[in-house]
Amino acid sequence: MLALILERMDPETDPARLAAALLERFGSLGGVAGAAPGELAQASSAGSALRAELTLLREFAVRLARAEASRRPVITSWTALVAYVRAALAHEPREQFRTLFLDRRNILLRDEMTADGTVDHAPVYPREVIRRALELSASALILVHNHPSGDPTPSQADIQMTRQIVEAARVFNLQVHDHLVVGREGTASFKALGLI
Repeated sequence: MLALILERMDPETDPARLAAALLERFGSLGGVAGAAPGELAQASSAGSALRAELTLLREFAVRLARAEASRRPVITSWTALVAYVRAALAHEPREQFRTLFLDRRNILLRDEMTADGTVDHAPVYPREVIRRALELSASALILVHNHPSGDPTPSQADIQMTRQIVEAARVFNLQVHDHLVVGREGTASFKALGLI
């Protein structure tokens, strides 16, 4: 697939060889898609154009996954939801914290970025998460963030912040269904781990 994209962009190069080199350097197709523009420019003469093309394709894949996750109540289409959040966050170079706001039937109302952070931290304020849920008339939440390190194991800070949000949500009769931590190595569920 990567070779086909490269062939369209720069017919003068050997697309199969360049695709293999990019996959070797960045580890996977997701790694290539998530690479910084400067890194792609060093690896290929088509760096900026390739980055634009991969960004477009990645966004297309994320929107397809979101459409599938939004078709039914999130609780009954958990696999589609996990596929969506993995497509959206697994290869992000910085930590992002997103909140999925659900209606009474657990249909996705909104997916909003709550915090955009650094390589290992995204500041989240429970008050702001709850305020936004009330503005949207949400009935439930699913918290999602990524670990750019690739390891989805929740940190102590993740656990403490999640407990604060759960407690604040309880005051307003909002349900926090789960907190998913997404990494290249998989997805961790606070509910499955007994942390919620």
